[in-house]
Amino acid sequence: MDGPTEDRQIIRYNEHKAQDIVDKVAVEEPLQILLSATQHSPPVNRKNISITMRTPGEDRVLAVGFLYSEGIINANNGINVTQESDNQVLVEVAGSLDIDLSHLERHFYATSSCGVCGKASLEAVRSICMPEWPAQSLSISKSLILSLPEKMATAQATFNTTGGLHAVALFDSTGLLVNLKEDVGRHNALDKLIGTCILEENEKAMSLPLSSQILLLSGRASFELIQKAVMAGIKVVLAIGAPSSLAISLAEDHDVTLVGFLKENRFNVYSGSKRLSLS
Repeated sequence: MDGPTEDRQIIRYNEHKAQDIVDKVAVEEPLQILLSATQHSPPVNRKNISITMRTPGEDRVLAVGFLYSEGIINANNGINVTQESDNQVLVEVAGSLDIDLSHLERHFYATSSCGVCGKASLEAVRSICMPEWPAQSLSISKSLILSLPEKMATAQATFNTTGGLHAVALFDSTGLLVNLKEDVGRHNALDKLIGTCILEENEKAMSLPLSSQILLLSGRASFELIQKAVMAGIKVVLAIGAPSSLAISLAEDHDVTLVGFLKENRFNVYSGSKRLSLS
């Protein structure tokens, strides 16, 4: 399997000079996610759930995070994940599923830039049954919020090499970096983070819900990213870029603190200001 970067011969034009150089670029390849649940009625056998463009390397956690955040599986299903080929993953679930797959209205192809365009309709996104997690009391200072983008940027190893990846970073309430994921698709990066929490594959993994954590997005806050955050129990979402109107509405509906345009010494608060200490 290819790594997250590859070398390409390019011409770089700078200061009135053209130079042949080798540049590192982010790898983008398709991943097919298959699902089996033989105890489900009727049995599900290697059902093609999605083909998504992603950065190779963490396909198992990406597949589990995607299936969970879409409401297809839950964290207690009993999950076995097999990397069947470089670009194909099979997720096998013990027992029955919580969703009628015959009514799962979605296209099997989702681009790396937007997971929502992989849905047959916006209503299909809103129909996902969101878990109700216990309330968590958080109080976050403006100085803590303003300190997080630099911490994330420093930890973005592949972005710093290629300039071509999105990132999501998880911090605890003191600003300590807990985990970071990168991918060509912003929704893939968050699925990788959620999948890691479910599979508990390394010492940094945490279990759901992530209600005492802070999520930082390297770009804009889309509707689907807020939906995935809600599925994981995250109550504070910060974004370097802008939120969409639907993202704000969903954050309000689920009592999520949403901050956008987080840059240098400024940010906007779109919902959930009660968790922020701005004085």
